[in-house]
Amino acid sequence: MGSFNKVLAHMSAQKLSIANYTRTAKVLHWLVALFILTNFVIGLRMEHFPGYAHTSPEWNGILFWHGSIGALVLWLGVARMIWRAGHRPPPLPGSIPAWQVWVAHSVHGLLYLAMLALPLSGYAHRVAGNHAVSFFGLWHWPDLFAPNESLRVLFGQIHIGLVVGLGLLLLLHFGAVLKHLVINRDGVAKRML
Repeated sequence: MGSFNKVLAHMSAQKLSIANYTRTAKVLHWLVALFILTNFVIGLRMEHFPGYAHTSPEWNGILFWHGSIGALVLWLGVARMIWRAGHRPPPLPGSIPAWQVWVAHSVHGLLYLAMLALPLSGYAHRVAGNHAVSFFGLWHWPDLFAPNESLRVLFGQIHIGLVVGLGLLLLLHFGAVLKHLVINRDGVAKRML
């Protein structure tokens, strides 16, 4: 029984020694998560909104919100990358196998890439379709290229493909969080709380 208590004491000490992310990193993480999930739901439900055939004010309204939130994700993603460049994330515990550390870093890297690529592909899709891209009605983003139907279709397909990829990455991320919370109970997931 004494060895078992020593193992439990060691595990508790290890949990206490796991460093947390900074407050700024946590705020940026949860804001990006909120806006990504909001836009994910809006995007999945778009075809059920009135005027899906692009003929109603409601359709333009939902695109207004979807595009504005997407731009917000882009800028918050850039802010996260700038913050992370100057603030190393806390290391994972040594008890995590090297392959899991590699997968965690790879998924995080791909999530950062998605934070940039998804909004940019949505922007390109709208510009190629000759639609103004507004940021919450405060200003319009510049049109960096001329309207082009072939490009509109291409960027639309890229955008949808990136959404599918993001969905898979989010499933992996949530699965890892649940694994650390429920199975491992090692404090790793709580670093971002």
